[in-house]
Amino acid sequence: MSIDVSVIVVSYQTVDLIGPCLASVLRQRGVTTEVFVVDNASTDGSAAMVAAGFPTVHLTANEENRGFGAANNQALPRCRGRHILFLNPDTVLEEGALAAAVAYMDERPELGLAGLHILNPDGTDQESVSTRYLGHRYATEELRDLPGDIAAVLGAAMIAPREAIEAVGGFDEDFFLYGEDEDLCLRLRRRGLRIGYIPGARVLHHHGQSERRSTPAEVWRKKFRAEWLFYRKHYRPETIARIRRAEFIKARWRILTLNLELLFADNKRQVEDKLNKYRALAEELRTGEP
Repeated sequence: MSIDVSVIVVSYQTVDLIGPCLASVLRQRGVTTEVFVVDNASTDGSAAMVAAGFPTVHLTANEENRGFGAANNQALPRCRGRHILFLNPDTVLEEGALAAAVAYMDERPELGLAGLHILNPDGTDQESVSTRYLGHRYATEELRDLPGDIAAVLGAAMIAPREAIEAVGGFDEDFFLYGEDEDLCLRLRRRGLRIGYIPGARVLHHHGQSERRSTPAEVWRKKFRAEWLFYRKHYRPETIARIRRAEFIKARWRILTLNLELLFADNKRQVEDKLNKYRALAEELRTGEP
């Protein structure tokens, strides 16, 4: 039987969310699908719940957390679909989303990947499309003459022709979490393929649920480390040096102004969250290896 879409869901500590996600995939009509779940050593019973509740899903239960990209790559050799849908476990597909996504991709062979229309839990649009890469303003030479206007889409729900993903070797496993979607999009564009966005394929996304046990500072440090990995991979040393100088100046300035703002703020928690971000950035720039 011909399969339209192979759906890959990488799970980590989302036992309360992956059930509705998988149910929404299995409810889709108008396309043929196969579903893979790769569980990254969750301790909340996620793998057991999937095995018991969704027997048609192909489950891989890792003994260690291999990261988002590596876990997706584990399932890729088993995928038979014409397209691959990379889907987060904290999402729910609306009715008809997969059929709309497949039709969109089939009509546009110039696309190497496209993001679905991602919504917040309250139904508002979630920011999921970027026209610029990290550090883009400093890397005009490295990013010259790329096809299309979209730079990257959010990795929570994105679809790609299987042949395109195989051609670039899947995700770069050096990205443990964060940055792998942007890296994949850039590599596809450098092969002459465009990145798209599918407004008719709607997906509800709870956002960040696998990081519920991490502190805000820990999350920011992970994001900054992924950011610098992206720079080292794609930008020249002189470009990276300019970015580092600019980021260090910005971090010190924001720490100074936010400390002053904290004295008079009504919502001190919001200001403290921003302070955590820039303190984490300054610490990474001082002690890390960007």
